Amino acid sequence: MSTCASASRLLAEPLAGTAATARTWLLLEQPGPWGSDALASSHLDPAVARALDEAAAGTGVRIALIRRPGRHADCHHPAGRRVFAAHTAPGNSWIRTADITDPAQLPGLDFAALGAGRHGGLWEPYEGDPLALVCTNGRRDRCCALLGRPLAAELAASDCGEVWEITHLGGHRFAPTLMVLPHGYAYGRATAQDVKEALEAARDGRVATTGCRGRSAWERPAQAAELAVRDLTGEERADALDVTATEGAAPRWTVTVAHTDGRAWQAVVEQGAAEPPRPESCGKAPGSPARMDVVSVAPLGGSQPAAFFANSVV
Repeated sequence: MSTCASASRLLAEPLAGTAATARTWLLLEQPGPWGSDALASSHLDPAVARALDEAAAGTGVRIALIRRPGRHADCHHPAGRRVFAAHTAPGNSWIRTADITDPAQLPGLDFAALGAGRHGGLWEPYEGDPLALVCTNGRRDRCCALLGRPLAAELAASDCGEVWEITHLGGHRFAPTLMVLPHGYAYGRATAQDVKEALEAARDGRVATTGCRGRSAWERPAQAAELAVRDLTGEERADALDVTATEGAAPRWTVTVAHTDGRAWQAVVEQGAAEPPRPESCGKAPGSPARMDVVSVAPLGGSQPAAFFANSVV
C-alpha cells in the first residue's frame, strides 16, 4: 500500500466516542518541562502530586497540568499559578478559577463534591472566553508536540480566546487534539480554523461537530450516541441533549439520548477494532484500537423511522 493510501485509511478512523472521560477537570498551571506522567514528572512538588492523585481517585475528577503557549521558563517555584475547576455535565456546566501561590492546598478540596458537580462556592466564577486546551506533551507522545504546539501558538497569536497547553487528552493518533470548556467537547485532527469555529460556537452555547470526539462527561459509547443524535437532528445547542441511560457491555450497548423538549432516541453502539493496524501513539508498534460504531438510532415514543449508520457518524 502506498504511503498516501495508508495515510488516507488511517484518517478514516472515526473520531466519535474517543474523548477522555471526566465529568470534572482540575487544571493546575505548571510552567517548565513536563514528563510522560506529567503530574509526577514536572517541577510540581512530588508529595503534592501524590496527594492530588490520591484525593482525586474514584471521584470523577481528572487532574491535568496546563501552561501558556510558547517558550517556557524552567520555573521550579513560580510565584503564582492559575487553577481552574470545570464541570462538564449538561445543564450544570461551570468553571471556577483562582490564582494560588501554594498547590499544597489543592488536595484538601472536596473532590467528591466537585466530581458530582457541586462547587460549593469554591473560588470565583470564570466569566471569560471558553477555554481551548491543546495537548502538547511531547514526552507523552511526540505527535502532540510536533502538531499541538504550533496549533496552540497560532491560536494564541490570533487572540481568538483563552488558549492553554495541556498535558494529556488521549487519542494521540488524532493529534493535534484539544478540549473546549465549559462543555467539555474534545476535538481531533484540528486546524486553527476548526478551533476558532468551535470556540465561537461555545461562546453561543453551541457545539461545533466538525472533528468532534465527544463530550467528556460520558463514557465512550454515550459520546458516540450523542453525536449521532446531533448528526440526525441538526441540534447544535450544547445543553439540549443529555444521556439518560447506557445499558449493556462491550461489545454492544444501548444508549438513550434525551432532548430538553421531551424527545428521546435510542442508539445502538457496537465496539469494533480500527483497521488496518495503526500506532496508537507516535513511535509505537501498530495496534487495533477500539472504535465506537453507531449502527442505528431510533426515536422513542414516535413513528419516525430509525436511522442506520454503516459505521460511526464522524
